[in-house]
Amino acid sequence: MAARLKKTIALVGLMGAGKTAVGTALARKLDVPFRDSDAEIVKAANMTIAEIFERDGEAFFREKESQVIARLLDEEPAVLSTGGGAFLSAANRAAISARGVSVWLDADLDLLWNRVRHKTTRPLLRTDDPRGTLAQLYHARKPFYALADLAVRADPRYSIEDMADRVCDALLSRPDVLEVA
Repeated sequence: MAARLKKTIALVGLMGAGKTAVGTALARKLDVPFRDSDAEIVKAANMTIAEIFERDGEAFFREKESQVIARLLDEEPAVLSTGGGAFLSAANRAAISARGVSVWLDADLDLLWNRVRHKTTRPLLRTDDPRGTLAQLYHARKPFYALADLAVRADPRYSIEDMADRVCDALLSRPDVLEVA
């Protein structure tokens, strides 16, 4: 696709929605940089997110996350994968909509669980009932994700490339974001 990205695309959604995988494929397809707010935080802190949560708490992490997202939105247009909780912040939602576009990768609970159940890198799921915790997060966060500028429904039959194509299709409705040559 011959296109020019005018604003950063911020992918939002719960852990396991595919923000990193789809974001990487989308960035490659649009020939723009891929950025990951969680990876930027890890690099700056020289600690894992789980270590930051344990040492400094979630509130501290969320503050740093907002700072990183604001900085990344000021850089050249790119595809940005945000942390699962980033879009809960009204300030983050406003910053993303003002300087970019938010795209919710809308995956249902069963698909999310299938993708994250074997991962040990999810600090919020380090509970006695990780699936129950994921379900609580899903139901609590879904109304916030629904505020995204665009939504793309995930399907377990879609490949990563299929999802990247579906995001591109959704972005065609936003000439302020994606200019097709």
